[in-house]
Amino acid sequence: MTVRSQHRGLSLLIAALTLPLGLTAAVTPASASASAKPTVVLVHGVFADSSGWNETIARLQRAGFPVIAAANPLRDLDGDAAYVSSIIDTIPGPVIMVGHSYGGAAITNAARGHANVKALVYVAAFAPDKGETPLELAGKFPGSKLPPALVVRPYPGGKDGYIDPARFRDVFAADLPASQTRLMAATQRPGSVGGLSGHSGVPAWKSVPSWFVIPSKDNVIPPAVQRFMAKRAGGTITEVAGASHVVMMSRPDTVVRQIVAAHTATR
Repeated sequence: MTVRSQHRGLSLLIAALTLPLGLTAAVTPASASASAKPTVVLVHGVFADSSGWNETIARLQRAGFPVIAAANPLRDLDGDAAYVSSIIDTIPGPVIMVGHSYGGAAITNAARGHANVKALVYVAAFAPDKGETPLELAGKFPGSKLPPALVVRPYPGGKDGYIDPARFRDVFAADLPASQTRLMAATQRPGSVGGLSGHSGVPAWKSVPSWFVIPSKDNVIPPAVQRFMAKRAGGTITEVAGASHVVMMSRPDTVVRQIVAAHTATR
């Protein structure tokens, strides 16, 4: 390899490493402008990870949408929202934010102050108002099977909540095959009890249009709670008969249709 080619290779490596940090701002907008569609930022909730969005991601990518499935830390609401917000900081073009479950509380706060966030899509998700907590909202109406199924395990500095594997399918994903939910139960990511008790700030849904996907058989966040939040936000609602809390896994086409509807209405 010649000295010139070594220098060129080093330059390309530096450019690749600094691009996510916004240090090559002249390059980023140009590449982003090549896409006519907004970046869809997907935020998972508690007891799950970004892989729960896989079917949704595949469909969005086939439709030409850039997608980022954020790794929600699940530690505390303020910190989780700040992390998701930092991802939005790196996206120069328009964004549609999509939250599942506790991820809805995260996007409600993370989208605040970002003019490029054009729509919020709540998928079986919390959409808290200022001062509300996810745990408070979950109990606003009866129907959640989560409280008696929680297994709390302490960790240094706090406590994590898991779903009892024996109850996982009934509570979280009753419309998925048992063979799949056994794996999900074993690999579930816990959520900090402190995080679930975190108070929301001023909600982005007061200034950003919202869409809601409400599964009729949600045993984590009762549908009545979701309807209350959606109507309060003035959101566009789609209800999914027979779907569980993980509607993005069991009915990904419905979720994608709401995201596309949000894009169509706000472009």
